[in-house]
Amino acid sequence: MKELNTVIHGDCLDVMKTLPDKCIDLTVTSPPYDNLREYNGYSFDFEKIARELFRITKGGGVVVWVVGDATVKGCETGTSFKQALYFKDIGFNLHDTMIYEKNSSSYPSNMKSNRYTQIFEYMFVFSKGSPIAHLICDKKNKWAGYKDFSGKLKNPVPDYSPRNNIWKYTTSMNDKTGHPAVFPEQLAKDHITTWSKEGDTVLDPFLGSGTTAKMAKKLGRNYIGIEISKEYCEIAEKRLRQETLF
Repeated sequence: MKELNTVIHGDCLDVMKTLPDKCIDLTVTSPPYDNLREYNGYSFDFEKIARELFRITKGGGVVVWVVGDATVKGCETGTSFKQALYFKDIGFNLHDTMIYEKNSSSYPSNMKSNRYTQIFEYMFVFSKGSPIAHLICDKKNKWAGYKDFSGKLKNPVPDYSPRNNIWKYTTSMNDKTGHPAVFPEQLAKDHITTWSKEGDTVLDPFLGSGTTAKMAKKLGRNYIGIEISKEYCEIAEKRLRQETLF
């Protein structure tokens, strides 16, 4: 595809319509949601975008959808759950509901609030069929097995086992990219490592400052980045050019 390894300036729905069926191995993205993100005045048709994602995702492919909910008049919107159910309705499997835990809230704590501080977003993992996962094993095992009467170790287990589905990352309030909602590079790296292999094609239809594309390139994957804001396209392209220096 001519779109491989490029940042495309345009509406993601229009651009995805030009892509062939079943051409994407993995999508990792975080769409603007509710009123939590000011996104240069743009809006998106979620249902049409979801259907295009289903069409262009390969069998066994995965969509990682990082999203949260706003609180409006004392009530969470539930947008994240509505979107998850819609993905299921159009044919995706909800393979896993994961949590992206931040080290701190994006908003100052309010001692007069009647709710706890919000420090997480959902990472819904949707699959088109059964995905092949390369699980990250970085959880230290405390139990190594047991010894029989001769002192020989029985049923030994590896030093490390797969992590759980709550991933914690440090976020910075002093991000220098100029984008209002950058997710950590390590988050993109971990999902790309888990749900794809070298040579696969990774899409981010809401590319923003280019984190998904940067980490896909770093990990030997092809990437397609779509971004409606020209300003953010320029930020992403700059970050990708800098990646060639390493």
